[in-house]
Amino acid sequence: MKIYTKTGDKGTTQLVGGTRVPKHHLRIETYGTLDELLSYIGLLRDHTAQKAIKDDLMKIQNDLFVLGTFIALDPDKVFLKNGKKRLEIKDIDKNDIKWLEKRIDEMNQALPLLRYFVLPGGHPVVSFCHIARTVCRRAERRMTALFEMQAFDNNYLSYINRLSDYLFVLARKLSKDYGAEEIPWMPEK
Repeated sequence: MKIYTKTGDKGTTQLVGGTRVPKHHLRIETYGTLDELLSYIGLLRDHTAQKAIKDDLMKIQNDLFVLGTFIALDPDKVFLKNGKKRLEIKDIDKNDIKWLEKRIDEMNQALPLLRYFVLPGGHPVVSFCHIARTVCRRAERRMTALFEMQAFDNNYLSYINRLSDYLFVLARKLSKDYGAEEIPWMPEK
């Protein structure tokens, strides 16, 4: 596969389905932010030694690739001329959301009650997790703006919202696992 095609040299790119749009199009911004999130989760996965967390993060990366692929699909070209769906891959569904909720609940059971906002940091892996969480929130903002323009599967919004919750709880779990202090945010009076 040739990496450079030169078709984007004039500031456009192609959606799945062939439609060309400007590279600053909200759909491109949205799946680009999902790609950035996927990369930060890879960085996080590379810096943790816990197999269960690595496995979780690998599943999440795969889910984000699926999500990005469906966001990159021209909504007017979901079906081919023969009536068959353009993409024959498993979509994000309620089971993926429930899986995140289950993992959040499992991690949360072993954590002290949260009584305050915490300042990100304390250990590099915790910081990577917080960076992934904030990129996830940005992806969610992009997705909600795109959804207002052109609706898509509601499961996508639920998934990305739950993923940011997962990443927050994971950051707290990693703080505990690595013995990092959770520093409360205490506003000055």
